[in-house]
Amino acid sequence: MLTILTPGAFDALANGVAPIGLRLVQDSSIASQEVLRMLSDLNRGVDEEFSPSAWLIVEDGEVVGLCSITRPPENGDVHIGYGVAPSREGRGYTTAAISELLRWARGDARVRIISAETAGDNIGSHRVLERNGFVQSGERVDPEDGPLICWTIATT
Repeated sequence: MLTILTPGAFDALANGVAPIGLRLVQDSSIASQEVLRMLSDLNRGVDEEFSPSAWLIVEDGEVVGLCSITRPPENGDVHIGYGVAPSREGRGYTTAAISELLRWARGDARVRIISAETAGDNIGSHRVLERNGFVQSGERVDPEDGPLICWTIATT
């Protein structure tokens, strides 16, 4: 279900092109091209220090979402972000993808903790993290995104 997303493939995705052998969701996109380009640029910076740093969420050959490390890890703390195409929400893809990401992290000695943040009103995302064993570790207000709930899980 998770496929490593290289920086070059991330750039292609940001330009609306599916990686070889896969197809993109036709009825809705994972994110706007502007957001995908921003994430692609972010991925390049993280990937220089820590790899892999981004994954496609794939179901039956279709790219339904993505998951990535959103900043260079610090002291074993890997911060992630994720999303799926709106038309693919509520089907368990994200829960399964985060579970698979946790399996990867538990096998990588560089990773001690995975952290994530969700919008206070994003109940679906809260459930994804709760189902995977994350616990609320705090709250903060982001100038752009507003109130956020902070989540963590130990991988060791």
